[in-house]
Amino acid sequence: MSTLKSLSITSIRNILQAELKLSSGINLLQGENGSGKTSVLEAIHLLASGRSFRTSKPGTLISETEAKAVVFAELGSGRQIGLIRTRGKGQQLNMDSEKQRNWDKVARELPVQVLDANSFLLLEGGPKTRRRFLDWGVFHVEPLFVDQWRKTRKCIANRNLLLKQANLDLQQLDAWDMQLCEAARDVDRARESYFERFVPKFEEVYGSLAQPETHSVSLNYWRGWDSNQELAEALTRSRASDRKYGATQAGPHRADIIVKAGARMAIETLSRGQQKILVSALKIAQGALLADALDRACIYLVDDLPAELDRKNRQKVLDKLIALKGQLFVTCVDRDALEITSPNVPEMATFHVKRGTIKA
Repeated sequence: MSTLKSLSITSIRNILQAELKLSSGINLLQGENGSGKTSVLEAIHLLASGRSFRTSKPGTLISETEAKAVVFAELGSGRQIGLIRTRGKGQQLNMDSEKQRNWDKVARELPVQVLDANSFLLLEGGPKTRRRFLDWGVFHVEPLFVDQWRKTRKCIANRNLLLKQANLDLQQLDAWDMQLCEAARDVDRARESYFERFVPKFEEVYGSLAQPETHSVSLNYWRGWDSNQELAEALTRSRASDRKYGATQAGPHRADIIVKAGARMAIETLSRGQQKILVSALKIAQGALLADALDRACIYLVDDLPAELDRKNRQKVLDKLIALKGQLFVTCVDRDALEITSPNVPEMATFHVKRGTIKA
């Protein structure tokens, strides 16, 4: 089971210094808006993935008056993970005092999912958001996937450079097409295999959360080119267009998950509350599948669960998260808005957050 035993945060937004002894069950962060609750979740996500789930501008994470931010955690397994991010100089990641070249090992050690206002982007956003969601799951259950995907990205990048040249070398283009097709085949197979396992799990979770009268929801995987064509044929057919735009328009980098409610796109049909139930089911299903595949529970960062959901649906989502038996970090303004009805309530720790200061 992946859990954080303790967490130290230095200079993340308005949190100048905080030391938290954590529960392996529920960790409730209570405080007014702007107090720093979400910054705790952000620090955990930063440590686990190297990215913020709130901003694409890494410099804004560091407290305004400070030059660097530090996040350090001791895991339930005994491992220690530390991250130093220095303004204008990048970051350094260590696990058990060993410097890490990338986040591969840490991400596997700390599988983290976020459920917040930005989760709606799974429906509202472009294919990139849904592709990232899909690849998170594939990464955790298919050990070779990340290397296959990096090889594919390298092929696409080199092919795009070639397409932009004034005098296109067709022999080189043929060579890159061949390499891309080989790498893409492995990526597509891994994604499709994962998706076939994911859909039944999603249907099970969504069926337990959604109201009976809600439109039936369907998920379909689109691999990034016509399912009736081999990628080699698709690349050949799109060469003129690729040349015009200087970019490869068919391939696994265009993959998507098509989410429909009835005959229409879910975003066009469902209410805001129904959409939140749907995105919650998508996120919970990934954690459930991870537990089935690896016997490892996902860590969930849940920010402002009451938004868009009435009390009954809040309880259902929270109970479903608790049933996964993983570690939860949940923020709230009003403690009474989070009523836990699960018969198997895990150990819980409550933290009061005020102006960047955190007290148990």
